Amino acid sequence: MDLTKVIERIFRRYLPSPFTIAVLLTVLTIILALIFTENTSDENHFVAILSHWEDGIWNNGLLVFAYQMMLILVLGHVLVLSKPMERLILKITGLVKNTSSATVLVVVPTLLVSFFNWGLGLIFGAILARKVGEYAQTNNISINYPLIGACGYSGLMVWHGGISGSAPIKVAESGHLKGLLETNASNEVLARLPDSISTALTVFSYWNLILFVLVALSITVLAYYLSKRTNTTATDLKGYQFKTSERKQLEGAERLDYSTWVSTAFGILILLAFLIQYLPALRTLNITPNMLNFFMLGLAIILHGSFKSFLTAVEQAIGDTAGILIQFPLYFGIMGIMSGSGMIQSISDFFVSISTATTLPIFTFMSAGLVNIFVPSGGGQWAVQGPLVLQSALQLGVPLPKAVMALAYGDQVTNMLQPFWALPLLGITKLQAREILPYTLMFMVVGSIIYIVGLLIF
Repeated sequence: MDLTKVIERIFRRYLPSPFTIAVLLTVLTIILALIFTENTSDENHFVAILSHWEDGIWNNGLLVFAYQMMLILVLGHVLVLSKPMERLILKITGLVKNTSSATVLVVVPTLLVSFFNWGLGLIFGAILARKVGEYAQTNNISINYPLIGACGYSGLMVWHGGISGSAPIKVAESGHLKGLLETNASNEVLARLPDSISTALTVFSYWNLILFVLVALSITVLAYYLSKRTNTTATDLKGYQFKTSERKQLEGAERLDYSTWVSTAFGILILLAFLIQYLPALRTLNITPNMLNFFMLGLAIILHGSFKSFLTAVEQAIGDTAGILIQFPLYFGIMGIMSGSGMIQSISDFFVSISTATTLPIFTFMSAGLVNIFVPSGGGQWAVQGPLVLQSALQLGVPLPKAVMALAYGDQVTNMLQPFWALPLLGITKLQAREILPYTLMFMVVGSIIYIVGLLIF
């Protein structure tokens, strides 16, 4: 436990805000490009690098990617704020008898929901943990509330290997792989790239599903074990309220905003269009960001029962996207520098020189975990690190699906150490990072062992 306090103090003293980190990484990338790359154009070297930076920031394809990730987070949050989800959460909390039952009741549904959607899982786990704490407090049930909070955050260690994982769903899009490498890779490398990598080969592959089940079972058993070995804590919580739209005397067209029939009909229309458009892709388990967001949009409108309720939930959820909105373009700029200056090829060659087909996935896992400490975004990390992973895998003959998932595993497991995405949970549960960190660190160690062994076996 003392180690976690030391880590927290180090983070607080030496790790700046995520936006500042993105700025510092940008400056560092520019300096490294000036030192280690040659000018291949008629422009001044510094001017050429700035040009690559600007091109990356405003890359149309990557800006679309940022918006897709924002929608995944917002729509996931909106789904949690619907009445059916509120009733589900209240039913689960009613089953709590002690810390042991509470840990299982929080960690299992959080992991399952997060596998479907990381934004949904993040907020679902946070609200579920908060409601469990309130229920225990009201009914005089002694629990270890920080452990429950850690269980509510556990979904962030399986999300990138799930249906909404940034890397696997982006590589499933037609043309994304070539678009990511087209400014840097040779024609020979581009010719070896597939048009896309189906999620049937990544998220829904038998080996990824096996690893997910093993991680879910292991974390559940570990949380249960910890519940038996740790002390209970006092809680002082006020009731967490789901923000709802207030009904008033309606006039004229205002009735449309509150009409259940109109919103349900529109939601059904969206789901019908979803089935018509994406049924062939669903049959092959090839999920893309647009498919996921289209489905969640229709479902969220139906579950909220009115446009007014839906939009109220959107207003509540939209603040969580600030980090993506302002930080992603900076990471895209970093990718633009690395790609345009030739740094990607140099770093890829280095990894190839020290790796084999067996060890490259392990190095990718470890490097992704390290990068996640400084780039706390799976989407931003894929934009920067993805080209390196793809080129190294092609050179060493590592299957691309395995290389993509190695990055996903490394990114997601160190979320248990990096507190950036825990901020919404901490705000909802009223816990401190230092309170949940001892338990999330244990989750990270167990998960890392499973993922590394899995990459060696499969």
